[in-house]
Amino acid sequence: MQLQLSLQVIIREKRGKVKEKKERKGSKKLQVTLHKRSKQLTEHLFFAIINAEKGIVTRCVENGRLQRKKRGVFMEKTFQTGSFSFRLRFPEELVLPADMEKFAVEKESADYTYTITIVDTLPEVEGELLVNRVDLQVFRNGEGLESRLIGVKGEERPYALYRETAQKHAQVFVGRWYLDGVAKYEVVFLSLLALERRLSERPCLILHCAYLEYQGKAMLFSAPSGTGKTTQAGLWEQYRGSRTVNGDKALLEYDGKTWTANGWPVCGTSEVCENKKLPIGCIVMLSQAKLNQAWRLRPAEAFTSLYGQITMNRWEREGLVKNLDLLERLVGKVPIYHLACDISEDAVKTLEQELMRDSSEEAAAAAFLQKNAMRKMEKKA
Repeated sequence: MQLQLSLQVIIREKRGKVKEKKERKGSKKLQVTLHKRSKQLTEHLFFAIINAEKGIVTRCVENGRLQRKKRGVFMEKTFQTGSFSFRLRFPEELVLPADMEKFAVEKESADYTYTITIVDTLPEVEGELLVNRVDLQVFRNGEGLESRLIGVKGEERPYALYRETAQKHAQVFVGRWYLDGVAKYEVVFLSLLALERRLSERPCLILHCAYLEYQGKAMLFSAPSGTGKTTQAGLWEQYRGSRTVNGDKALLEYDGKTWTANGWPVCGTSEVCENKKLPIGCIVMLSQAKLNQAWRLRPAEAFTSLYGQITMNRWEREGLVKNLDLLERLVGKVPIYHLACDISEDAVKTLEQELMRDSSEEAAAAAFLQKNAMRKMEKKA
């Protein structure tokens, strides 16, 4: 009996030692696991700090793997229309309209730089209120720098803030809630940049027109929306083999001798947008009519007709004066016609005949002047 009790005591002690040994082993294993986990988390934290400086947020997950999400990474691209170049710095999540790529260039410097930032709330605006429309509010500070709250009619709040910070730089803040609209509608995207303000400082005019290439020159059909610019452009493509460069706008530029038409990154509903520069052959103002008629406009008539189709900041006196001076030069240098027309090949023929008659008269006048010059030279000899 005593022997049996002794054996039970020995067994209990043995079991206790085994259990204690297992506990020590388990504790050591747990310490190793915790050490590894701690080391892993420390490494993750270290990488997170380093990557945060690079603009990459690194997040640790339960399985120990790293998940990376790019945020705050900025792209940089340069674009050019006519002689004006501008650089965009924008977040990778902002999708540019596809037609913008046609105007991309490789240049070390640009005439102007825009930094675009996506925000949840637009910053406050300071300065004197110059324009107060449903879709646009314009402010100017004491240094002459401009800010704009840009919206859409029918929307409760503006979707972007344009703010000039220096003579050659502007910040653009875009509301995150309107990112899809900015990417989908090119005219909405381009409104962020206030390009007409930049171009008013140069010998340039933005004309609302259908821009065609015909016989190596630009033929521009201009009229209020809905008149039939795209329709007439299509008729000239169908019957005379012309080619549409842009169905909505053209940038007109004057170098002191010649007026040229340049492509524009917005093409309206025509969906035709090319980046091409051509000397301007003529500008044709359109109106709808049952009887096709065409005639050349006198400079004063041409000025009045074109004025409403030029993009201008009419609240900015200095830029407006420059634009009006350029418009006066344009109508004095480039032939401007009026075409009252229907939708037919006869409309094409009517305008074509007027252009040919005018061209013949100009050729005859040039020949007459040359003949007189030769006579004067003969008399002197």
